[in-house]
Amino acid sequence: MNTMLLNTLVALAASTSLVTAAADACRSLPGDAAWPSVEDWNALNSSTGGRLIQGVPLAGICYGVQADSTACSELRSDWALVDPFLTQPVSVVSPYFENNTCTPYVTVATANDSSACQLGNMASYAINVSEYETATAGINFAREKNLRLVVKNTGHDYLGGSAGKGSLALWTHNMKNITLINNYKSEHYTGPAFKIGAGVQYEDLNPIAHDSGLRVVGGSCPTVGANGGWRQGGGHGPLSSTYGLGADNSLEFEVVTADGKHLTASPTENSDLYWALCGGGAGNYAVVISAVVKAHKDGQIAGSRLTINNEGNSYWTVVAEWMKHLLVLDKIPGFATEVLLTQQSFSLVVATLPGGDESTMSQALAPFYETVARLNITPVVNETKVQSTYLDHYDEYLGGVEFTRNITIGGRLIPRSLVQDSTLLQNLTQAFKDMVAEPDIVVYLLGYNVTNAAAAVPEGFNAVTPAWRDSLFLINVCIEGSADDPWPKMEDDLARANGWQDRLRGLTPGGGAYINEGTYDDPEWKADYFGGTYDRLRDVKAKYDPNFVLYTRPGVGCDEYAESADGHLCKA
Repeated sequence: MNTMLLNTLVALAASTSLVTAAADACRSLPGDAAWPSVEDWNALNSSTGGRLIQGVPLAGICYGVQADSTACSELRSDWALVDPFLTQPVSVVSPYFENNTCTPYVTVATANDSSACQLGNMASYAINVSEYETATAGINFAREKNLRLVVKNTGHDYLGGSAGKGSLALWTHNMKNITLINNYKSEHYTGPAFKIGAGVQYEDLNPIAHDSGLRVVGGSCPTVGANGGWRQGGGHGPLSSTYGLGADNSLEFEVVTADGKHLTASPTENSDLYWALCGGGAGNYAVVISAVVKAHKDGQIAGSRLTINNEGNSYWTVVAEWMKHLLVLDKIPGFATEVLLTQQSFSLVVATLPGGDESTMSQALAPFYETVARLNITPVVNETKVQSTYLDHYDEYLGGVEFTRNITIGGRLIPRSLVQDSTLLQNLTQAFKDMVAEPDIVVYLLGYNVTNAAAAVPEGFNAVTPAWRDSLFLINVCIEGSADDPWPKMEDDLARANGWQDRLRGLTPGGGAYINEGTYDDPEWKADYFGGTYDRLRDVKAKYDPNFVLYTRPGVGCDEYAESADGHLCKA
């Protein structure tokens, strides 16, 4: 790290802030009397082998004397996409949690003003974690200096867990080790497994599994981290109806705890921590260095897609009939579906049936297709393909999609009982109709059977919210923003997402939601995201991180702290 630059910026921060936080009540921010000195930061840099990185906004290339108009223009063309942010140590995917404080949309006047580009809510520094020792050094430093600590892998989250003003980030993205364990043996599982570093993404892991004649449960998006919020929050994907959620496929974790201890968490070793890491929310109990996850024998897999345009009065009848047919598909072992619903069309993006062929896929979908035909609707797309491996299936239906970053997500897990009730089904269908009447909203219906029996895990074996086990499908309400949306627009989108979650909650009393695909400020977050697991999770938090070295919202215990208007994180 450039020591001269570090000295200059630390001095500047100290001279421009008059805030002093009580060390035992609030985490320190740049400019506070308790903020680490230049010598402290230099010592941390030395102890981590020069792996300390100063936080710089990605769009910093557009401002001040170092402005590069060509590079800025290129960044502006990609600003709406997820990809540029995945390899950044402090910049995160969601613009909401960056506070929109430094963008490439600059005027001539602001481009010459370096002060117009601020870190905002992004971490002040990051450590490029390479092994547990560098993570331990960062954890100990944050604890001793009373700093906010966050963990960032890809930053592929919409809850803000890898952001935080004045924080130190443990950047685990480059921990890409993948090791095949041909015959993992434990009390609960015997078979192939992979040990994967904290930075592994599914675009890294899926090809290696494929080349080994195996497949793993992973997300629908290839750039999602395999060990971050996806796994620790539950983790769903096309293979979930066959093998369970990501949490159900987690065999053990290598972690560093808030007191700097290097531990293994498994069903037989530190089992309470293992339980919490499997579905209890990410970045809140310990820092994951690696995990061992189940691998499954690869083989033939059938897939199908269908698109129906909204061209007549029967469109919403089709939507309701699809939800009813999910009750049939729910009983077919391994059958999983992803549907995209808009004002213009109903699209079965992918149906997944491991071990299936064209005949079994057609038989499974036939009753729904017969209903569509009776309604005199002709699909514009209707095809089934059989692949010899999961990777081929994935590439066919989900590969090559570019993901946008300014998306606000709300959602709800829909219990089977709701769809079985004709009045409730009618109310739910009307809710979808009202949602997509807003032109920037799309709705995803993700159908999985992840009951304890289907996932082959005992009830209560992990911290996955019980609402997952009772659900027929997951709803994602996605509000799609523009790359250059102003801050008030993003605030309004978040309020709208919460409003739709409220309506869905009213339709599903006693139900729940999926923490990774919900709002960070859901007023009913304890019940929605954790259900009956909350009190036990709070005990785990108290045991392994009693002083909240790790903090994330809406993580267990987060209501015991609050962010002030100036960004200080303080005891409530």
